Amino acid sequence: MKWKANASRTIWIIGASSGIGLALSEQLLKQGHKVAMSARRTGKLGGLAGEYPDQECIAPCFGHIDTLIFNAGICEYIDDGDVKASVVEKVINTNFIGLANVIEAAKPLLKDHSGAQIAAVSSSAAFLPLPRAEAYGASKAAVSYFMHTLRLAMQKKGISVNVICPGFVKTPLTDQNDFDMPCLISAEEAAEQIIAGLQRDKREIHFPHRFTRILKLLSALPLSLQQRLTGSLVKA
Repeated sequence: MKWKANASRTIWIIGASSGIGLALSEQLLKQGHKVAMSARRTGKLGGLAGEYPDQECIAPCFGHIDTLIFNAGICEYIDDGDVKASVVEKVINTNFIGLANVIEAAKPLLKDHSGAQIAAVSSSAAFLPLPRAEAYGASKAAVSYFMHTLRLAMQKKGISVNVICPGFVKTPLTDQNDFDMPCLISAEEAAEQIIAGLQRDKREIHFPHRFTRILKLLSALPLSLQQRLTGSLVKA
């Protein structure tokens, strides 16, 4: 369901201490929404609360949620096919199982609330196989499939489900990357795209289009061609 113009929403953001989550919190607070922010590192959240004393934030929630945004995530690369189960488990637990845990915890706040919205940050890496992304890509592909499937049940209850698939966004997480990142955008730009997509209730929000549309086109090719082409997108 699209957001009503000039209406304040109650929004819970998971993973709000930096990057996209922090930028989302800042922009949504400026727009006058009530924002509950959760993160492993709470220092920056306290500073943000001080900047917006007239808005509610850093609360466990407010009795109900209009929009739940799961943004928490980590990335660990696998080099030269050297698979370590502990690494895969860590990434899957944070990026995917964490999402399921949050949705389960939020059920009482979303129950029978027509017009509510559940959104999760997946990744454009879920569109097709990319070098070194065995663990990360698998976790994000799981997020996308889970959310698209969850929508089938939630739409009967009047609850929207949105999947967010960014390309490369400059965050503390991507600052660790040791390869060129095509069409890199700022966290603030990403937040603007996400909010616009959520306001319009887009089922899949992907950006920047000049990058993600290329990946979507590549994903329609035979697998052999996909892997031949995507191997050159990210340096090993």
